[in-house]
Amino acid sequence: MAGIGAEDWFTIEQIDEATYAISEYKHYEHTHAYLLFGTDAALLIDTGLGVGDMAGAVSSLTRLPVEAAATHAHWDHIGGHAQFPRFAVHAAEAAWLAGAFPLPLEAVRAQLLKEPCDFPAGFDAAAYRLFKGTPSRILHDLDTFELGGRLVRVLHTPGHSPGHMCFYEPDRGYLYTGDLIYLGCLDAYYPTTGPAAFARSVARVAALPVSRILPGHHALDVPTDLPKRVDAAFSTLAERGLLYHGAGVFEFGDFGVRL
Repeated sequence: MAGIGAEDWFTIEQIDEATYAISEYKHYEHTHAYLLFGTDAALLIDTGLGVGDMAGAVSSLTRLPVEAAATHAHWDHIGGHAQFPRFAVHAAEAAWLAGAFPLPLEAVRAQLLKEPCDFPAGFDAAAYRLFKGTPSRILHDLDTFELGGRLVRVLHTPGHSPGHMCFYEPDRGYLYTGDLIYLGCLDAYYPTTGPAAFARSVARVAALPVSRILPGHHALDVPTDLPKRVDAAFSTLAERGLLYHGAGVFEFGDFGVRL
């Protein structure tokens, strides 16, 4: 949003010498975007809510050419996309960026304005718009980003949304999980979610060797065994015949599942 500086909204945290989290802790969503450097290029995983100057935050960290890639095309992960001419999305959600997003602007704005939030001076909620645009790249399962000495692999992990993706770095063992895995309540209750697909996607990432989980929301200090525990929870729900919309909310300690 023009006029709102990065320093007024974002918290920037260094993960390692070439990886940063750009977080929005002043909003109840506690969204995270991640900036990854190689020697030749940078990758921005998600662009947040669209409240602050994401491009300004990114440019304060690197002068490398940047490509943005959304874990999925929900409003809270693509809000800053307009600031990045080069952006990628999974094929299953390209139409959402062309105007077919399944929620009207009024519903999105109502979610944005839910308390608690502490918007910076100058933010005009009435001017907030859903991002629309044409991706520079359409992604599919097992595609890669080559950043120069750093490879990031695309994993199609549907369930939370049809085109949801996790991003995996085999060399570092970093897994960027979007809305598939985080500490908090995992959502598979929207009409565009698929509980059974969600369970399969969790099982897929739970089998990966990981050194760090980097989620789309909430706490950054995520135990590396969380995917295996979420996988076990979904297996329990499946055994009980509860993998369907409307089954309820189920708590498993530091995470939950809303179906």
